[in-house]
Amino acid sequence: MPRSDALPFLPFALPEIGEDEIAEVVDTLRSGWVTTGPKAKRFEDDFGAFLGDPALHCMAVNSATAGLHLALEALGIGPGDEVITTTHTFTATAEVVRYLGADVVLVDIDPATLCIAPALVEAAITPRTRAILPVHYGGLAADMPALLAIARRHGLKVVEDAAHALPTTSGGALVGTLESDACVFSFYANKTITTGEGGMVVTRDAALAKRIRTMRLHGMSRDAFDRFTAKVPSWYYEIVAPGFKYNLTDIAAAMGIHQLRRAHAFHARRMQIAGAYDAAFAGLPLLTPPAPPAGDLHAWHLYPLRLSGAAPIVRDALIELLFAAGIGCSVHYIPLHLQPYWRDRYALRADQFPHSQHAYERMVSLPIYTRMTDADVRRVVGAVAAALA
Repeated sequence: MPRSDALPFLPFALPEIGEDEIAEVVDTLRSGWVTTGPKAKRFEDDFGAFLGDPALHCMAVNSATAGLHLALEALGIGPGDEVITTTHTFTATAEVVRYLGADVVLVDIDPATLCIAPALVEAAITPRTRAILPVHYGGLAADMPALLAIARRHGLKVVEDAAHALPTTSGGALVGTLESDACVFSFYANKTITTGEGGMVVTRDAALAKRIRTMRLHGMSRDAFDRFTAKVPSWYYEIVAPGFKYNLTDIAAAMGIHQLRRAHAFHARRMQIAGAYDAAFAGLPLLTPPAPPAGDLHAWHLYPLRLSGAAPIVRDALIELLFAAGIGCSVHYIPLHLQPYWRDRYALRADQFPHSQHAYERMVSLPIYTRMTDADVRRVVGAVAAALA
């Protein structure tokens, strides 16, 4: 399809940053407190209120990757341990396990949900298994009742990779309020809300939260914000562990405060776009993304199409045609079993992960973000339909 010079390129993703976010960032810059401080604390408090559970501890970090690392470290994951996760994810989900010297065990997805398959998780458990790390792929909740039941039966920890999952629900409850040991959200630029870079670790376990807070900033016994704002001499601190530098700045948190207030409106628009796509693609030789169970919410961070066997073109050709039409798209994900590090370290083969492999070969993620107009959506629909004609 030739690209019209009259139409600008439609990117795969764009954040929606409003005047409130801009004003809050400017206020932060003028305040003189630009690193972790009062606005990071306010963002943490607001996030807990958003989830609606006063028992939760919410800890802002500079990325979801950092949050996953901190959660696993606080749970005591280390050399000799195994953590089970899905092959169908970004490498960050698994790499944090290797940071700690533990081993990753990858399993396939359920083709109906594109999320980790609980039966395969249970089959992969060994005496070395310490934790399960499910991914809520695209914004659809993994089968958490089944996964939590497996964890209880085998005495395993559960850390949710909820990078895609605000505001996703499972069994009517928001992800972040379930019975896992910890849950980690992402606020990267293309996520459902953004701080540019950033994340949030959520847990009900006070001891886990204390360890995460300590390790988030160099293993210091006292919070730097408390020391620098105290009205009496408060310079003394102790290093109780070799920690990390994973704190979220107030500049980033200033954005998050207002993004969070708009999260439900953002979600409503993403649902509208997903619904428009679903309706428009009915009858075409492709599979639309799985819908959530009745009564639950899909966050619609991603909209991954899968070409059916009847499609007249292959996935890579579809991508080329969309870009030629001036429409950005992507693939989520090149599975970990195909990535050289993971493939070679664990001697992985594509035939061990048939559902992930099949999905990968046929999937393309379409733009779905709040700055898209109805005309943008129709443009994407038209380009996909033309490519498959």
